Formats: sequence, structure tokens, C-alpha cells
Amino acid sequence: MNSQEFQQKLDSAGKPIVVDFWAAWCGPCMMTKPILDKLGKEYAGDVEFLPINADTSREVLEKYRVFGIPTVLAIQNGREVARMTGAQNEAGYRAVFESLANGREVKIPMSQFDRMLRLGAGGLFMMIGISNGNWLVVGIGGILAFMGIYDRCPIWNALTRMFQRK
Repeated sequence: MNSQEFQQKLDSAGKPIVVDFWAAWCGPCMMTKPILDKLGKEYAGDVEFLPINADTSREVLEKYRVFGIPTVLAIQNGREVARMTGAQNEAGYRAVFESLANGREVKIPMSQFDRMLRLGAGGLFMMIGISNGNWLVVGIGGILAFMGIYDRCPIWNALTRMFQRK
């Protein structure tokens, strides 16, 4: 598929689109393909699912700056609203389809592993910083820990919504 054909698909869709950039030689792509195909069929009335072979669509990959596969784009009203690079679990992909189908903002959920990794690393940095009296390391640890909970912080959500409106 070339860039012009892809743009025609976007223009003629009439509903949100989930684009899956994949390749036959890509192991993670082969793991996520059945999940995305299933969700594409499940949400077929509300969301269009468009798998694109990365090997035969170089021009589209360059235009949308896709540097790794699998990459999934969520496109609403002709513009990209979310991007997921790398293999994700079904819950992450389902959240994208569900949000698009209901016309809501697309929020990709953080996995428990990512959350715990960020909180643990942040806590470790803060403990090391406090024990050495290095407040810069404590601050970095605080930022890392916050990155583990920012999606649940009501103040952060209010501030980011305020800046998105402007």
C-alpha cells in the first residue's frame, strides 16, 4: 500500500481506524496479530481495523514515522490520537478499540509490571539519595515514582486537560 492509497482509506472510512503495522518475519507481530484480528472483528461496526504489511508499505511507514514494529496507530477524524509500539496485551489493545468505539479520549493503560518497575526504581533512587544526602538523586527517584502513578493522579489529570484545551 502506498501513501496515496492509505490516505484514501483514511478519507473514506467514516469511522475511527486502528492501523496495525506488522511483518511476517516479526515474532511479536505474530503474537499480537490474533488479538488485533479478534478485536477488529468484535468492533467492526464502530471501528475499522486496517492491518498493513510493513515490508510492502515503506512509504506509509516513513510518512507516519513508524520506526519499529509492531506499531498500532489509533486514528480519529483523520488524525493520530494514540500510538502503541511493541507487543501489548489484549487489555491494552481493547482499551484503544473501546475508546474509539465510544468516542472517548484514548488512554492506553499502564501494565502492572511497568507500574511496579517505576515505583520500585523510584523508591530505590530515593533511598540511595537520602542515605547519601544527594537531593538530586532523591528528586530523580521522586519523578520516577510519580511516573508509576501519574495516570491515577487527579491533580495531574486536571492540569493536563487544562493544557490540552489551549
